[in-house]
Amino acid sequence: MLGQTPLARRRALWGITLILPNTLGLLFFFGVPVLSAFNTSLYEWNLLRPAEYVGLDNFRRLLTDERFWQALGNSLKLMALTVIPGVLLALGVALLLNQKLRGRVVLRTIYFLPVITSTVAASVVWTWIFQPRYGLLGNILAPFGLRDVNWLTRPELVLIPIAVVTIWQRLGFDMVLFLAGLQTIPRVLYEAALIDGANRWQRFRYVTLPMLSPTTFLVSVLAVINALQIFDQVYVMTARTARGGSGGSATTLAYFLYDSGFGRNEFGYASAVALVLFLLILGFTVFQLRVQRRWVYYESEQG
Repeated sequence: MLGQTPLARRRALWGITLILPNTLGLLFFFGVPVLSAFNTSLYEWNLLRPAEYVGLDNFRRLLTDERFWQALGNSLKLMALTVIPGVLLALGVALLLNQKLRGRVVLRTIYFLPVITSTVAASVVWTWIFQPRYGLLGNILAPFGLRDVNWLTRPELVLIPIAVVTIWQRLGFDMVLFLAGLQTIPRVLYEAALIDGANRWQRFRYVTLPMLSPTTFLVSVLAVINALQIFDQVYVMTARTARGGSGGSATTLAYFLYDSGFGRNEFGYASAVALVLFLLILGFTVFQLRVQRRWVYYESEQG
């Protein structure tokens, strides 16, 4: 703060004072567990015997563990199945509910209800929906000869129901974020575009999307983080066959972490998986932060 005016120094000090409690809380409740997990990952420990120091052996084991690579692949597949479709669907619903519709407040509430619904309860209901022959989906698809499709037991299909539940439950949350972003766009921009002869698509393409890009970026980051942490849906929806799906076809990194720690009592190995998951999420977030500079429009930058 050297060389600053007294007013600038006071503002800087006030800023530091205001963010200090939150920063300390973040370091304590986030930094300490991460360091603790790293320390545990250096040991072989099953809670019954004293922990045995093994160095980086748990991380070396990950490199040759086929179950880990399968779980990583499943998590990346779910990210591909949920992020872009979920963001586009939430944007579409937000655009619809941003119009002057009769009962739109009720519709917004209905769309938001899945967000406050227990993931376990929602997964149980969707499990019955995806049941072959007697499930709701089977009855709907019966005219197309798809009544007896075993969505939850066929390895090539099991990720689809999990992705559907994930998108369904996040839809209301993402919709609210998009609605907030839409309502901050100045109406004068649409009026100017209309005067210039822009049609509806052009107004959406050149006004709505650029002005909504910060919100889209936020929703995308949160969707990626959520996709990489999917656990409850896998645990509940694959329970009738085998936890994690037949042959591990639905095992995600989060479920693999749980199974390693609480299923196999390998808490050092589970901590190594947790750190890899943390680094993966951090890597995707940093990548998105760097890429967003090319397409995210901040109004203040033009001021």
